[in-house]
Amino acid sequence: MCEELQPELNSDLPPENPHWAKTLQVWRVWKELQDEPVICGPGDPCWEDPWLGGSTSSWAPHGYLDTSTDHQKSIVESRFVNFHTQKNLTFCIFWWHQATLDGLGGLFQHKSIVLIPSGPQAFSTARWGCTGAKLTILETVGWKPLLKSFFHPWCPRVPQGVLVSCRMFLWLLLALSVCTHPGRGVSPAVSPIVPPRHMDSVLDILDALESPARGGSPGTAAALGRGLGVCSTPGCRAVLGEPLGNPERPPALTLGQWQLLTELLHHDPATPELGAVLTPDGSTVALGPLLAGIEAGLRSGGFGRPLPTLDPPADPLLAVTIAEALGTSFLLAQGGDNNATALGPGGCWDDVENPQNYTLRGPPSPVPDPVAIGAMDGTVLGARLAQGPLPVAELLRGYYGTGNGSEAGRPPSSYRRRDFGALAGQGRLEKEVAAVLGLLRTLSPTSELLRDMGTQEVAAVARRAAREFSERYVECPAIVPRCLWGAHPYRGTPALLQLPLSSVFLHHTLEPSQPCRTFGACAHAMRNMQRFHQDTRGWDDIGYSFVLGSDGYLYEGRGWHWVGAHTKGYNTQGFGIGIIGDFTASLPDPDTLALVRDELLPCAVRSGHIRSDFTLRGHRQLGHTDCPGNALFQEIQSWPGFQGTPVALELG
Repeated sequence: MCEELQPELNSDLPPENPHWAKTLQVWRVWKELQDEPVICGPGDPCWEDPWLGGSTSSWAPHGYLDTSTDHQKSIVESRFVNFHTQKNLTFCIFWWHQATLDGLGGLFQHKSIVLIPSGPQAFSTARWGCTGAKLTILETVGWKPLLKSFFHPWCPRVPQGVLVSCRMFLWLLLALSVCTHPGRGVSPAVSPIVPPRHMDSVLDILDALESPARGGSPGTAAALGRGLGVCSTPGCRAVLGEPLGNPERPPALTLGQWQLLTELLHHDPATPELGAVLTPDGSTVALGPLLAGIEAGLRSGGFGRPLPTLDPPADPLLAVTIAEALGTSFLLAQGGDNNATALGPGGCWDDVENPQNYTLRGPPSPVPDPVAIGAMDGTVLGARLAQGPLPVAELLRGYYGTGNGSEAGRPPSSYRRRDFGALAGQGRLEKEVAAVLGLLRTLSPTSELLRDMGTQEVAAVARRAAREFSERYVECPAIVPRCLWGAHPYRGTPALLQLPLSSVFLHHTLEPSQPCRTFGACAHAMRNMQRFHQDTRGWDDIGYSFVLGSDGYLYEGRGWHWVGAHTKGYNTQGFGIGIIGDFTASLPDPDTLALVRDELLPCAVRSGHIRSDFTLRGHRQLGHTDCPGNALFQEIQSWPGFQGTPVALELG
């Protein structure tokens, strides 16, 4: 029997080491390739690994794996067995916990391991005695040395993407320092008894929890959510208080429902996508900020304990939904490299009919799209509850609708950007972010982040955060990515556009002839158009750059970067925007027209995709066609940027 492994204790920060492979309950792998440190290279086992998001066009694969469950552990083991033959690799584990180490000790046969705890913890290496590993535990005293040296010796100088994970470590440090259940991660469940990760499943759970016959009330779900891990950051807990304790499964919930709920709410803050669900309008919503906003709204309306008066004064609803996350994200980005990302990205579900796994499409920030959307929804719905309590299930059902976009009309959730902007415009949001950063000065451990920052510096962070959030999530339309509407792969090799472009060409699809008003209907129309363009016309892909439904969303076709097949002879000069429907005799609804005219076009100018002096034309002006229909063509002649041509006069 092997003796317990005796770790070396070291109070110094580790030297810069380009050979680290590290985990954050989560794994990233990189090694030295041709004397240049990279995350992963061609021929490496992780290069095409879907969990790491590997791509032969990128040196920054990304992705996360929690190691606290057998399902994820088996994936980690299968990956790391490929590295057992590698020499001189150092595995660095940030924010470790006992269950993870017990289960993974065997992976590190004869390897060097550095453990960097987030705080004082009891630790046993009893199960590691036979590994032959060299183990070093980095001892830290308080948060000061941890935070001050974070961006220097701790982050190896490797290509963009790794520094993102380093910033995420600090975010974890802030969030998990007060977490009730550190180390309790989740994995996407595939058991048939566990409902899909869809808002309909959440509504069923809320119905059961709030049933008066079973002793439920509008506050039951919010209180349970707090106990399960919602609101784990210092600012949120200053507003909503500490949870009452570790809840047991309510008798009203089945084992499968309880497993889903705990998985959704016990997620690691470094992987917020694991706490998200797909909604009927095609959006992906993080439940944490949504439920925090609901609780704040209920308590503001007099249901439950009164909310505290904050010093400095701050709006409790905005504080727990978006202001703290936004301020902290931009604060961390300011301390990183110039390419630091503080917002996004979005992601993709494995199956919109039975969603189980959601994967981000790029390096994560503390505010990826699901968190931003959940925060906006939590703000909008919290403001509604502040006017008077409602059963939460009833509120959410009325807001999101039900099914996979099967309702006849557009749900209120598709207006979230407009409604959030009315409640928290850029000026108001800037004020609230600054106020919350002031609050965080008084709380541990965030006070260390702000200790050396003056009032003007904090104001600048708040101003940038509010501006960029508003531009991305309020002023620009939401874009449904190809993976969500079920696109087939591009055939052939796409050609890159040279941005910014000088033109926008407007089309109607003609077929389908009727506007689509739900996610399900619009996604179906996109698949049909792509099939027609690829199989009947022989094109590489759907021709349009983007397609607009009457459900409030823009659907990605060729996108911002690839040459389309929409306006013969002009495809390299402009973007082709199609609106689903036949607009020969009638117009799209006013909201759809406004989305193109007032949101999409100005947003494309701000983002550098089209020039500020762009020209807008209908398809008929550049070819012998009636597109975009007489009614729609008449309408766009009054829009900014419209330019007539002799062809337009000829076709009347």
